[in-house]
Amino acid sequence: MSDMIYKNRGDIPVEDTWATEDLFASDAAWEESFATVEADTQKLAAFAGHLAESPEMLFDYLQTMEQVDYKMGLLGNYAMRKSDEDTRNATYQAMTGKFMSSYVALGAACSFETPEIMAISDEMLERFYKDYPALERFRRYLTDLRRRKEHILSEAEEKLLAAAGEMAQTPDNVYGAFSDADMKFRDAEDSKGEKHPVTQGTFISLQDSSDRQLRKSAYESLYDGFAAFRNTAAGLLNAQNKQLKFFAEARKYPSAFEASLDGNNVPTDVYLNLIEAVHKNMDKMHRYVRLRKKLLGVDELHFYDIYASLVKDVGTKIPYEQAKQTVYDALAPMGENYRKILKEGFENRWIDPYMNEGKRGGAYSAGAAVHPYVLLNYNETLDSQFTLAHEMGHALHSYLSNKHQNPIDSQYVIFVAEVASTCNEALLMEYLLNKTTDKKERAYLINHFLEQFKGTLFRQTMFAEFELNIGRMVANGETLTADALSQEYRRLNELYFGPDMVVDDRIAVEWARIPHFYYDYYVFQYATGYAAAIALSRKILSEGESAVKDYVDFLSGGCTKSPIDLLKGAGVDMTTSEPVEQALELFGRLLDEMESLVD
Repeated sequence: MSDMIYKNRGDIPVEDTWATEDLFASDAAWEESFATVEADTQKLAAFAGHLAESPEMLFDYLQTMEQVDYKMGLLGNYAMRKSDEDTRNATYQAMTGKFMSSYVALGAACSFETPEIMAISDEMLERFYKDYPALERFRRYLTDLRRRKEHILSEAEEKLLAAAGEMAQTPDNVYGAFSDADMKFRDAEDSKGEKHPVTQGTFISLQDSSDRQLRKSAYESLYDGFAAFRNTAAGLLNAQNKQLKFFAEARKYPSAFEASLDGNNVPTDVYLNLIEAVHKNMDKMHRYVRLRKKLLGVDELHFYDIYASLVKDVGTKIPYEQAKQTVYDALAPMGENYRKILKEGFENRWIDPYMNEGKRGGAYSAGAAVHPYVLLNYNETLDSQFTLAHEMGHALHSYLSNKHQNPIDSQYVIFVAEVASTCNEALLMEYLLNKTTDKKERAYLINHFLEQFKGTLFRQTMFAEFELNIGRMVANGETLTADALSQEYRRLNELYFGPDMVVDDRIAVEWARIPHFYYDYYVFQYATGYAAAIALSRKILSEGESAVKDYVDFLSGGCTKSPIDLLKGAGVDMTTSEPVEQALELFGRLLDEMESLVD
């Protein structure tokens, strides 16, 4: 049934749905557990003012907090997974709303935690550990919390910043409403004169069309739409950067850039090394652009040509069951223990694969305590097969961290989140390339790999450099006007795409449609995660069992160490440019082969 969309959720066979009953047997069981949340909140609130009284009191609070957080994870996963099955279902919309309200109330009730723990002196805390050894279980959590002690303010100041937090979300919230709901675009017209609606959701599929007139028309429609509101968009992005600057200065950071990376305990050199390494290898991106221009057979390469397929789809439809078997086979280098968990996920309903009307789009993995939950909208394409491998990488990362760490230490930070997923994809690609000798099929697969490099390692680094530069402008007291933003964005596109790409006035305003610029120095992690994953997949393929052991230890580490140290344990040092250089070297080799294949 994977070649169609089910009309009703209830029509899908139970064995082809994820097992939400592993969280709660029924809605009634969820309601029964949810009814205890208010009492949990009051119980935690009663610790206020007492955390420094004794090690026993601090231990009791942390243990209670961990237990309540575990319960909230189950409640939230059930409500949100059920809601995503059919977003039109009012019952689960209401359930999710109830949960979110209670979650916010719980956070507010525990707002005393950070200032009270910060107020404990280092000497007293060491004495607590010595006098009450059970507290050692929470040393990692307490150490990481206190790591930012010099940036924590007085109780009154913290309360004031917390009160301003909701207001600080205004630029992002307004941008979301403006971009997703209010923006309207004229229809695109194809070479036959037929009309096609243009939205943020349809844009990429229109850009992937083989009809160049349709691609051009959709491109002009979207960017003309944003250009008409460029001053509004610039005002929002300026406000976003101003609020980041305010909070960074309030917390005594030199810049918003440093404040953001400190949150995940990532040195700023990692960000800067990424940009430097990509700059040194820009010639490879320019070669890719030239190859794209050649294969499309165009006199001028425009940005509406950047998503068009270079090689026609040579693959037949890939049924879901076949995709699972292929992914299982491709991950043989990971060893039988890893594949045993993968098989458990395939056979025990961790995955909700098929489309139904009202189902949330896209794909994700949610790392619930009982086991991960993976949402797909599988459509029998090569991309869908890679998405399955990608999301199961996330799933096994969550499973192993939850299995090997206490709940409070199991949540890995976003900096490493894309490593496991991309490593799975790299191993799948290697497997598929080794299986085929057909030149056209091989070119098709290599093109898929090159597109990943272009979209993740180069494009996301360009975004990261733009975000860094506009942050510096604001730090220097400049206002982010539409002209200033467009000028900088045009410059970076010229730098990254090179002389064979036509950089026009429309692409210069693309900054206005990128929501990631409201994510606070987030996007660089896509590129670093991709580079780390490529390096790890090479180690696994070349070194075998020893590399697999180190990699599985990384997947099992949760947040017990800094993300940099966790990756170092797996053999990848992201404080150097070496992983990025290695990934770009592979990109160059793939380009060499692609050029020889098409010649």
